[in-house]
Amino acid sequence: MLTALRPALNRVLDPAAGVLARTPVTPDTITIIGTIGMSAGALALFPAGHLFIGTLVCTFFVMADMLDGALARVKGTASVFGGFLDSTLDRIADASVFSGLAAWFVFGGHSRLLAGVALYCLVVGSLVSYAKARAGDLGLHADVGLAERGERLLIALVAAGLSGLGVPYVLAVGLWALSAASTFTFGQRVVAAHRSAAKQAAAGVRQPRTGADSGSGR
Repeated sequence: MLTALRPALNRVLDPAAGVLARTPVTPDTITIIGTIGMSAGALALFPAGHLFIGTLVCTFFVMADMLDGALARVKGTASVFGGFLDSTLDRIADASVFSGLAAWFVFGGHSRLLAGVALYCLVVGSLVSYAKARAGDLGLHADVGLAERGERLLIALVAAGLSGLGVPYVLAVGLWALSAASTFTFGQRVVAAHRSAAKQAAAGVRQPRTGADSGSGR
């Protein structure tokens, strides 16, 4: 869904990337700094109950992290490893956000049920990403889904921020909705991969049969 906003975001990010391109800063540096900042903010502020400030900090570093791709385009330094690093560190940032929210529910929010829902959102979100990556490794198409990473992060941060401003029940509603949307998206990708494999088999394309943990290990 948020993919449609990419051209507009690029118009905002490209000027900043142009300024950074005249410095020694690399896209990988921005990726690492963005992940460290977002993880530190989420794990330090969310468990302490500072949901609104934590959301602002996370949002700032999300926007900063988006500069890596723009900077790579401007500098002409896009690389396979850069894409790998960005995708891998995204998982760390996501884990920090949902772990921070889970910790808040355990220590301050007094709801172990919602702590479990937050952790479920983390696990199923990782499965959504893994399904797409693994399908790609096997030459299958699974690039579909209702709630991709951008949508999942947007729902979590908006709900956390509004909760921090005192809006009742919004974080609980957001997490339950996100858990449902992520589960549905995982199912969409499994179905898409199955259909892609069936089409390849019907066309006589030889399909590799590998172990579940082989490949890139995403």
